[in-house]
Amino acid sequence: MAFEIEHKYLVINDSYKNLATGKVEIEQGYLNRNPDRTVRIRILGDKGFLTVKSRNHGAKRLEFEYEIPVEEAREIIKLSEPGIVKKTRYFVPYDRQMWEVDEFHDSLQGVTVAEVELPDVEHCYQKPPFVGEDITGNPAFYNSNLKACH
Repeated sequence: MAFEIEHKYLVINDSYKNLATGKVEIEQGYLNRNPDRTVRIRILGDKGFLTVKSRNHGAKRLEFEYEIPVEEAREIIKLSEPGIVKKTRYFVPYDRQMWEVDEFHDSLQGVTVAEVELPDVEHCYQKPPFVGEDITGNPAFYNSNLKACH
């Protein structure tokens, strides 16, 4: 079984941009937004991914992700429920962790979220200076819900 363990934070300043080692444009849609089994299609740069996630239990949930041809991802995204999410993801190394900072676009402009994936739930890490409020486990900030509440 594949588990995802991550912590999410609202971003309070843009200092992450100077620390970033790369960035990529992302477009994603949801074939199913049921919180018990979210199904996402994502185009990340020139790659496509199909992802199935379970309901969160704190910072942990099941995640199954499969790379698919980007041409197929472009067709599948057309089948998504309304509310395609577009964002720029910055890759920010900080204190031996790789943080991902997502700047959302279009109707979500102004929403910026940072997350860090961890090897286990007890893993200790330092928070970088660009993160503020901990929103881990807050359904209002799941990408699948953002279209509805922001």
